[in-house]
Amino acid sequence: MNTLYDFKLRQKKYIPVFPKAAGKPTVYIEGYPYEDDEPMASTGFHADQITTFSDQLSRYFAMNEHIYIGVDNFIYYKEGDMSKVVAPDIYVVFGVDKYPQRRSFYTWSEGAVPIVVFEFLSDATADKDRHEKVQVYLQDMSAQEYFIHQPEMEKPAEFRGWQRMPSGDIVEIEPDTEGGLFSEALNLWFRWEDNQNTQVRLMRPYLPDGTPIMTSMEEKHMREEAQHLHEAAEAKVSELETEIEQLRAQIANTKYESA
Repeated sequence: MNTLYDFKLRQKKYIPVFPKAAGKPTVYIEGYPYEDDEPMASTGFHADQITTFSDQLSRYFAMNEHIYIGVDNFIYYKEGDMSKVVAPDIYVVFGVDKYPQRRSFYTWSEGAVPIVVFEFLSDATADKDRHEKVQVYLQDMSAQEYFIHQPEMEKPAEFRGWQRMPSGDIVEIEPDTEGGLFSEALNLWFRWEDNQNTQVRLMRPYLPDGTPIMTSMEEKHMREEAQHLHEAAEAKVSELETEIEQLRAQIANTKYESA
């Protein structure tokens, strides 16, 4: 990827196409709690992972106004039953309005369910994330894919994904030779990398051709570098123009002296 323009072209090529949901955006339904006493992220590792990953997905899907990225808010998936509620770290819904923001997500009102769900493992929830939530997200709620990832580098790497087949069967997604997992629903690769400075094992999204989806900071640095290169090129052109003018003057003086 040479420029941000190149990335935009690839982005348009790879973003999935899907129908508009039949429901409407719903900020809040009276009687359904929208907060609890749990913190958004259990550790700094999780905070870094959730913030970075949600930023990447939000920016990547920003071009489509009918993709909603939810972060650690309640999803109610059965009308009238407040026990049918989950609060994944991050989830993606196709076909619903990106805005307004919701206090909770109500699947029957919106006319859609999350297509992909992400959980980042913590000591308190890891066992449920690996087992119980596979069934809850993919069977009970009818999401298409579910991924888990361990962001703490001091703990063994754990990166897995499952998908619900058209038959209704749930199968684990096979990693490639480098350990990456491909999301058919989002048409994206997911891979992880260790950040030695922060000690966070970050899961990151990539386009199908391997192009990484940048963070806001990475894009800022790319823009600054592009601006720097542009200014350097302009300075070089100005320098060459000055040299040319000097050469022309020298040639003119030489002709005058010869005459």
